[in-house]
Amino acid sequence: MLDDRALNRALLARQHLLARTRDDVPTVLEHLVGLQAQHPWSPFLGLWSRVAGFTTGDLDAALTDRTVVRIAVMRSTVHLVTARDAPVLAALTRPVLAREPAANERRRASLAAVDVDRLTSLAAAHLRAGPRLTTDLGALLAQEWPAAHPQDLSAFARALLPLVQVTPRGLWRRPAATAWTLLDAWVPGAVREDEVLPCDDDRRRALERLVLRYLGAFGPASVADVQAWSGLTGLRDVVAGLRDRLVEVPAAPVRPGGRPRVLLDLPDAPRPDPEVPAPVRLLPDFDNLWLAHAQRTRVIDDEHRRRLQTRNGRLPAVVLVDGRVRATWAVDRARTGTGRAGRRGTATLTLTPLEPLSAAQRRDVLAAAEPAVRFVADDADAHVVRLAD
Repeated sequence: MLDDRALNRALLARQHLLARTRDDVPTVLEHLVGLQAQHPWSPFLGLWSRVAGFTTGDLDAALTDRTVVRIAVMRSTVHLVTARDAPVLAALTRPVLAREPAANERRRASLAAVDVDRLTSLAAAHLRAGPRLTTDLGALLAQEWPAAHPQDLSAFARALLPLVQVTPRGLWRRPAATAWTLLDAWVPGAVREDEVLPCDDDRRRALERLVLRYLGAFGPASVADVQAWSGLTGLRDVVAGLRDRLVEVPAAPVRPGGRPRVLLDLPDAPRPDPEVPAPVRLLPDFDNLWLAHAQRTRVIDDEHRRRLQTRNGRLPAVVLVDGRVRATWAVDRARTGTGRAGRRGTATLTLTPLEPLSAAQRRDVLAAAEPAVRFVADDADAHVVRLAD
């Protein structure tokens, strides 16, 4: 029976966080089924923590040649995925994005004022004419529906169409406003979304493949875990159809005295010895590792998870110590001087423990933070690491 520590080591192994992989960026992204990427810098550190020898230029090159794209898919959040994965992931998660137009009272009022089919067609025409900033697309659509809020109209287009964020958005040290275009306009040869899953049988087979890939990257897991990660519902029947290709893994109760669980997994997926050492890893905000399960105790204590929750849904960058979230981190920049050479200043990475750390753990955390701050703040003149009380 696997306890949380055993589940933790299985997860870390599949996430390339026990040992970094030497696979290239597209291969890693396809194995992980993408990396969450609301903030452009986040996947750079996510890959650096997982890929030996990774450089920012590796991801910049993949974004520039459009091998990978930034697109809203799982949980209706922006992910970094390969161009090969994007059409199917976008088609499968369309129901998740389609729920957004009714997300709040103002959007419901805006939605009532528009013809959805007409908005979809008109937005696609504007985007095929060229990439559009979010505000520009909203303004163009507002010419047709002046009673609706422009911000809502652009959000509806994002929910109804497979839109990608175009470069330079997402490139390292290249701040840029978010501009969108259609996936098949950005990636030559990409299959149009309406042609990806032409019938119910195709969709079911694609959902089965998605479940299998999820288990390969995040298992062992439950149906509720798959649904929490994807944002999709109604996957119980899909998983039931895969039972002859899966194994049942007994897992300890989440809480003392609770009922044992039965999780599902791929037969040949790695399940390392729970005592395998786990190195300290610094992860970016919104990292998939601790957002991909309904039950997250394998990687973070419930007390810490509640402590890190905020009203606006923002999540901090975290530190894994012995495989679990035990600290947060952030970088502050102190800019000095007025000349060109002095503008970069000092970058200070501050580590804030969520619980007391042993002397050995403190040394390991500080040692892991040194190369991390040099990677994240590669344009700074000096780098400092400090451990808060």
